[in-house]
Amino acid sequence: MKIVSLAIISALSLSLVACGENTPPEAAAVQAPAPAEVDVSLPLKHQLTDWDEFTGRFEAINTVDMRARVTGYLVEKKFKDGQLVKKGDVLFVIDPRPFEYALQRAKAEYSLAKSEYERANKLRDMRAVSVEELERRSQELNISKSALDEAELQKGFTQVKAPIDGKISDSFVDVGNMIEENSTMLTRIVSINPIHFRFEGSQGQLLKYLRLARSGERPSSDTAPNAIYIKLLDEDKYYHAGKMDFVDNIVDGGTGTIQARAIVENNDGLIYPGLFGNARLIGRSDYQAILLPEGSINTDQNKKFVYIVDKDNKVKRAYVSLGTILDNGLIVVSKGLTGDERVVINGIQRIRSADQEVTPNSTSIVWKDIDTLVKSDQVETNQPSTDQQ
Repeated sequence: MKIVSLAIISALSLSLVACGENTPPEAAAVQAPAPAEVDVSLPLKHQLTDWDEFTGRFEAINTVDMRARVTGYLVEKKFKDGQLVKKGDVLFVIDPRPFEYALQRAKAEYSLAKSEYERANKLRDMRAVSVEELERRSQELNISKSALDEAELQKGFTQVKAPIDGKISDSFVDVGNMIEENSTMLTRIVSINPIHFRFEGSQGQLLKYLRLARSGERPSSDTAPNAIYIKLLDEDKYYHAGKMDFVDNIVDGGTGTIQARAIVENNDGLIYPGLFGNARLIGRSDYQAILLPEGSINTDQNKKFVYIVDKDNKVKRAYVSLGTILDNGLIVVSKGLTGDERVVINGIQRIRSADQEVTPNSTSIVWKDIDTLVKSDQVETNQPSTDQQ
C-alpha cells in the first residue's frame, strides 16, 4: 500500500510541474500588479495680485463730546435726536439774559473809558494833565475793551453750535436743567463721511510688507495709499473701497500685532462707527504665481508637501510653503517648486510610499476666472486687479 501511495503522489507532483511549465505569460503577469495610475500636471503659472485678509472695526474720524462753555439754565434744544448736522448748526440754547445784561454793562463801561481817554488826550495837548494820568486812562480803555470782547464771547457761547459735520446722538440733558461750564456733557457728534477702518496686522505680515517695500515689489503703506477693500458682515463682496493712511510705529508687546488704519468713503452713510468688517489689503501685485489645486496638497504633521513624478515614473515628496487660497480652488505655492515638475493632482490615495512606481496620465490645470472683487460700478475706477479676490 505504501508503494502505491508514493507512486500516486509522484504522479501528481509531475503533473503540477508540467502545468506550471505550460502557464501562459498573461497569467504570470497577474501575480505582479501594474503601477498605480495617477493624473499629473505641471503647476499653473498665472499673473496675480495678492490680497491679505484682516478683520477690523470702523471708527469715526472725529468724535466730539459736546459741553457748554458757560454756566446757565438750558432753555432750548434745536435738533432731532440722531439727525445729521452741519458745522455751525445751533444745537442748544442756554438762558442768554444774564449774559445780555453783562454785555450791556461792558458796553457802557467801554464807552465811558473811551470818552475819558479822549478828554484826557485833548487836555494833554494843552498840558493840563500829566503823562501818567493819560497812560492810566489808556490802560482803563484797554481793560474795558477786553471786558467788552469777553462779554460778547460769553453771550455767543449761550448758543451751543456743532463744531463738525456728522451724526448727532440724543440729548443727554433735558431742557430746564442747570448746565455747568466745561463739565456737563450735552450730547455727542461723530463724523460719518469719510470714515476710518482700524485693524491689526501680525509681525509676520509687517515683515513681509517691509521686505516687499525694500525690494520694490510693493510700496509701504506708511508712505503710499495702498488699496484696501472691505465688506460688512451681511455682504458677499468687498463693496467698500478705501486707501491706507496710517501704520503705527510700534508692535504691541502683549499681542505681537501692529495697528493700521484705512480711510473709506461713506457717501451713503451706510457704515456706522463701531461696525465690524472684513478687509482685503493689496499684498504683492502683478507677479507670476505658481498654482496648484488645493486637493493636491498633503500634510505631514506641520509640513505641507506634494507628490512629484520623476523621469523614471517614481513618486517623490516635495515640501512646499503655501500662500493665498484662491476662490477658484487653486492655492499659491510660494516656495518648494520651480513650476517645471510633474505634480500628482489626482489619484493621490493610490500612492503608498515614496519611490513607488506609477503610471502617469498627463493633464493640465485650468484657470477659472474669479468673481470681481467689488460691485460693478466700482470695477473700472477702484479695482486694481480681478485676478484674485
